[in-house]
Amino acid sequence: MTLTQLEIFSLVAELRGFTLAAHRLGISQSAVSHAIKSLEQELGVELLRRHQSQVELSDIGEHLLLRARAMLGLANTLRQEAADARGMKRGTLRIGSFGPTSSIKLLPEILRHYRQAHPGIEVHIDEGPDRQVIQWLEERRIDLGFVVLPQERFDTFALIEDQMVALLPRDHPLGKRSALSLKALCDDPFVLTEAGSSELVSRLFNAARLQPNIRYRCSQLLSTLDTVSRGDAITVVAESSLPDTPEPGYVKIALTPRVQRQVGLAVLDQRQASPAALAFIELATHLHSR
Repeated sequence: MTLTQLEIFSLVAELRGFTLAAHRLGISQSAVSHAIKSLEQELGVELLRRHQSQVELSDIGEHLLLRARAMLGLANTLRQEAADARGMKRGTLRIGSFGPTSSIKLLPEILRHYRQAHPGIEVHIDEGPDRQVIQWLEERRIDLGFVVLPQERFDTFALIEDQMVALLPRDHPLGKRSALSLKALCDDPFVLTEAGSSELVSRLFNAARLQPNIRYRCSQLLSTLDTVSRGDAITVVAESSLPDTPEPGYVKIALTPRVQRQVGLAVLDQRQASPAALAFIELATHLHSR
């Protein structure tokens, strides 16, 4: 068993295809197939089931994939620690990011300083809903991720705090209020943003034993803002996720009682995190402790 075989297995499982994995790795499809077959023969189990152009993990394949990614993560940490001894001139850092708060408000400044300090580190950024970032962390697809705190299953590092606000169309009858309760937001059509803090919004209503009238679900915040601006629905979002628009088509109103949101970084296990990941965390916390 080799790390190359495990890397190929992990990529085939992620992309659900031999051809896509071969293109990503820059090798032939036959080389990918040979690596998987050799690994299956050595382990004595079927890792992947082939279905025409796509593949899916077997039950044991799903279990062993987590082990394989853990081994690859430790191997990457080993390489990073060796690189750290040489001044961390080379390496890879995989980051998971959700919504405008992390992807637009936080990441650019952190990455600018990080590239200056560690120009040899190759940074990969995967973007998805907050729950997707959690899953990527658990599956070891990323080294660290931006998350909404608290997250007790990970080692976390707080960065910023903002508040949740209601967004209403500019001409909405409640638009002149200084604050709104969650109950006041349950009658109108509601649009839920799948990216960002959708899990937090759902938990807020559930904790209050309320049910918003969800009529729309948008994968991106910009689509949500457009839906509100057209007068089709109202919503609840994090204040720091809103763009700096001179005259938006919506009004922003605080919730009562106030609902704070904290965003930070998370790693599966700080003790096993690579030097590149730890350097990113140290820089990010330093920048946002000012």
